[in-house]
Amino acid sequence: LAAPSPTTAVPYMSVKCIDIRKNHHKTKWLMPWGPNHCEKLKDFDEAVSRQIEANDIVFAVHIPLPRKEMSPWFQFMLFIMQLDIAFKMDNDLKENAEITLDVSLAYRDDVFDDWEEIAHAIEIRKLKCTFGSPKTLESEGRHYDCDFLPFMEIGSVAHKYYLINIRLPVNERKGINVGIGEIKDIRLVGIHQNGGFTKVWFAMKTFLTPSILIIMVWYWRRITLMTRAPVLLEKVIFALGISMTFINIPVEWFSIGFDWTWMLLFGDIRQGIFYAMLLSFWIIFCGEHMMDQNERNRLSGYWKQVGPIAVGSFCLFIFDMCERGVQLKNPFFSIWTTEVGTELAMAFIIVAGICLCLYFLFLCFMVFQVFRNISGKQSSLPAMSKARRLHYEGLIFRFKFLMLITLACAAMTVIFFIVSQVTEGHWKWGDITIQVNSAFFTGIYGMWNLYVFALMFLYAPSHKNYGEDQSNGDLGVNSGEELQLTTTITHVDGPTEVYKLARKEAQE
Repeated sequence: LAAPSPTTAVPYMSVKCIDIRKNHHKTKWLMPWGPNHCEKLKDFDEAVSRQIEANDIVFAVHIPLPRKEMSPWFQFMLFIMQLDIAFKMDNDLKENAEITLDVSLAYRDDVFDDWEEIAHAIEIRKLKCTFGSPKTLESEGRHYDCDFLPFMEIGSVAHKYYLINIRLPVNERKGINVGIGEIKDIRLVGIHQNGGFTKVWFAMKTFLTPSILIIMVWYWRRITLMTRAPVLLEKVIFALGISMTFINIPVEWFSIGFDWTWMLLFGDIRQGIFYAMLLSFWIIFCGEHMMDQNERNRLSGYWKQVGPIAVGSFCLFIFDMCERGVQLKNPFFSIWTTEVGTELAMAFIIVAGICLCLYFLFLCFMVFQVFRNISGKQSSLPAMSKARRLHYEGLIFRFKFLMLITLACAAMTVIFFIVSQVTEGHWKWGDITIQVNSAFFTGIYGMWNLYVFALMFLYAPSHKNYGEDQSNGDLGVNSGEELQLTTTITHVDGPTEVYKLARKEAQE
């Protein structure tokens, strides 16, 4: 109701400027329009007739469009490049052609200020183009169908105005920008987060941070009131709460006042820690509910399952550092532009994917085992003593309830990942565009907070004294701590909420 769509894509057409000075880009920035605009060229035919060389032409793009200004609420800027290349018999596009770009980025906060350079780089991009018609004289002037090229990414929008100057330096002796066809125009698509969405997102984070912090303090206080040490499941739930709080803390507020370009990388790391913790929790959650398992309450018993998660997370962290880490120094860098980079990136993603597949196999196997154990226990419930029966009824009910919620959360998260990847990458594939509602992003984020909140609420141990009729003599030596963990036994102050639920289900 309150937020616009998460991102906006704005198309920009570059303006061809003439720069006939010897010392390129050191003394002057070329503006496409405005009071100090550059001398423009309509097309390259005019350049040929006026004997202007390719090295003296600069493609200039001003961000944003005229009579608008950028805002820190936009959070990031991502730019994609599209080249309009025409077919000519005497200047054909070679196979595996590479284009060399001499690019500079500058900013200013007032229309009368001088431009200040942010970054300058010489980048190489591979051209992947197809030509639908036969390459004959009749086809001259028709355009190639070229893939979009990754151009630039900046992790903060701290200034009002930005200027991009792009040169295509030609050096026939070195083979630079030779055989790239006849470039007619350079188009850019700028993608940034919507300010309205950012405000709703910040408000959610600011509201949810104290809620999770309060339940965490309450939960840990409950555990410290116990005479025993915390069991593994309690520690893991608390760790999950810490990782959720780490995502929640609204450090993004600082990005409004400071030029923190590393916020995108920091956000990725925070999300990675939370997902690694969540995947580990699901394994331990299933393992601890295997009632007859010997390797309980020890983290070392789960190394086979948690190991692949750690390896996968580390691979994705390295991949992210290779991409967004380098972009902190050079916003025009992209790991996908070189063959070695592409192979390296693909290797990391494949390794992480294999680890994820192994994880799901382990999880499915454990869930199967748990449900098999549960069906065995349910058949023997009537024969058990009252306290033990209540203990298992509560355990079974809570596990089924949380497993259903967990599966729903997992399914929503998978859908969220797929959809967000499609929206991020729709420019790569051309026609496929999905308009994601802001409610989907905020909904998934709120869902995880509720999930963690519910876990801590349901698994907080009871700190009350038990009645004497539920002593360890009836239950076996080790079941005392299990009873406290599951809080399903009647104590002197009456039954807990979970106990009531468990009894209700048993009576039905």
